[in-house]
Amino acid sequence: MIGVANAEELDRLMDLDIDVQKRSDQEPADALAAIADALPGLGIVAAVLGVVITMSSIGGAPETIGQKVAAALVGTFLGILLCYGVVGPLAARLEANIEERSQFFQVLRAAVTAYARGAAPILAVEYARRSIPVEFRPTFIELEAAIRRDAKIPAMSEPAGLKTAKPAPVAAAS
Repeated sequence: MIGVANAEELDRLMDLDIDVQKRSDQEPADALAAIADALPGLGIVAAVLGVVITMSSIGGAPETIGQKVAAALVGTFLGILLCYGVVGPLAARLEANIEERSQFFQVLRAAVTAYARGAAPILAVEYARRSIPVEFRPTFIELEAAIRRDAKIPAMSEPAGLKTAKPAPVAAAS
């Protein structure tokens, strides 16, 4: 697309694509968060039903009443445990993964659009570096060291008119 679309169109296109991907990735996280939000309520419903069932046993053996009260409390406990100990953290982790992925694409977007605007490749890489969240951003020196270490830069050939003359062979003295 570089060369066909101008930099602003490319930027808008990439922004649109990142937004669409993020929204589609967000659906499972939102569903898990909704389930997590409902679990304490289900625990309360279990407790109320347990109390109702317990009331029907009033006058019975204390062991039977104790078991029914315990069952009601287990329902409440499970609702809270599953909400705050399992499903809620899963939804939060999924949300964090979605955000990390979106930030990764934003970094790529910064580099590609800078290059499309005519920035030199190393400057496009600097645009990308500066769009990395501060807590993860490498320093300029770290980036430069990584480029020098990992870059596959082809050797430059000499331009046709600037070839240096090879010294003429020295004739052997007789």
